Amino acid sequence: MRWTPGGPSEDLEDERGSSGGGGGGGNFGRLGIGGFLLLLVLSFVFKRNFFALVGAGGSPAGPSAQTVPRASSPEEDKLVQFVSFVLDDDQKAWTQIFASSGKTYRHAKLVLFTDRVRSGCGFAETAMGPFYCPADEKVYIDLGFYRELRDRFGAPGEFAEAYVIAHELGHHVQKLLGSATRSGTCSSRDPAAPTSSP
Repeated sequence: MRWTPGGPSEDLEDERGSSGGGGGGGNFGRLGIGGFLLLLVLSFVFKRNFFALVGAGGSPAGPSAQTVPRASSPEEDKLVQFVSFVLDDDQKAWTQIFASSGKTYRHAKLVLFTDRVRSGCGFAETAMGPFYCPADEKVYIDLGFYRELRDRFGAPGEFAEAYVIAHELGHHVQKLLGSATRSGTCSSRDPAAPTSSP
């Protein structure tokens, strides 16, 4: 894929300086029975307390911890530009595909976050991986996931990074076409996410 650095996409929401808000028991209550059972199974299988991700320990430090000034490295700035390019390129392609069938494609938003975020599907943390939330039609990605792809899973490069975005937008397309298997739940490529889907 050839790309040239440009400005941020109009469909990109950068919340990397935001805490995501919330914490404590309120987040746990947003899980629902499906999320509770998933965390229970994951905790049993991996012998790790996944409930800590949404429990009282998950709240950010400080009284409100809303927006924290943060420095962004040149490497991260370039990655944001790449994510913007892929997002716009993919959505342009889907707009054309839908139009050729007489349909209208509605753009999804992509939210960049750090550590934790509140989505239309509830509270999520980096460990859950990238996911799509049909409730607010947004894709959520912590850029740290790309470092993990490279360092832990040995999947470096732009193809792997672009694939993640295309995959999550695929869930958005499923929703628009009415073929999503679970309406109103989160979809993710990561098994530790609130609701995983192939």
